[in-house]
Amino acid sequence: MADTEMTDGVPLNGPSPTDSTLASRIKDGAMDVSSTIDTASGSRLPVTVEKPNPYEFDLGNLLAIDTNIVPRDPSEEQLSAIARDAAQVLINQLLTTCKVTSNADGVTLKLPLPTTALPREKPIPTPKPPTKWELFAAKKGIKDKKREGKMVFDEEKQDWVPKWGYKGKNKEGEDDWLVEVDDKKEKETGEAGDKRAENRQARKDRVKRNERKQRANDRNARKNG
Repeated sequence: MADTEMTDGVPLNGPSPTDSTLASRIKDGAMDVSSTIDTASGSRLPVTVEKPNPYEFDLGNLLAIDTNIVPRDPSEEQLSAIARDAAQVLINQLLTTCKVTSNADGVTLKLPLPTTALPREKPIPTPKPPTKWELFAAKKGIKDKKREGKMVFDEEKQDWVPKWGYKGKNKEGEDDWLVEVDDKKEKETGEAGDKRAENRQARKDRVKRNERKQRANDRNARKNG
């Protein structure tokens, strides 16, 4: 098909029309939905549609509501005419109330916000049951602490360091070249002990304990759900 084969079409290889020119051409009948329907019969229905009761619109949902009475036992021709009129009126309303723009993607309309609430496709998700800690915190009135990011200022290094992970603040003291010996523990056990190794093992134990609690909370949540 040639670029200008369509009647009143816009040449693809020609200059782009302005928004006002394009909108006026569309409103003058370029978007008449009856042109393709009545081509075989050679007739062309008018762009304007007159009804006893005016249409109601929800342009955000591309909805046109026809409150006019439908004949008893309508024929296919009557139903097609009603559908054609509704489509034509909807297009007319869009072109007269919405902003028409032209860009590289084609002709676009900016639709308003919908006014009709549509039913959900899927059911509303059920709320997740609270964990054991959340129940305890609600009972005791404990509120979540505000998260301040992953970095914390180290007064000794005078620099920002991560709270956890590689060179994290939680590993403070594990790499010190000099540590203080616990005299009381040395007297009880007879060994000076390794403070760095003890801190490292205590941190690993806390991580494992938290993981066990998290798995237990997940099992309780699934059981209660």
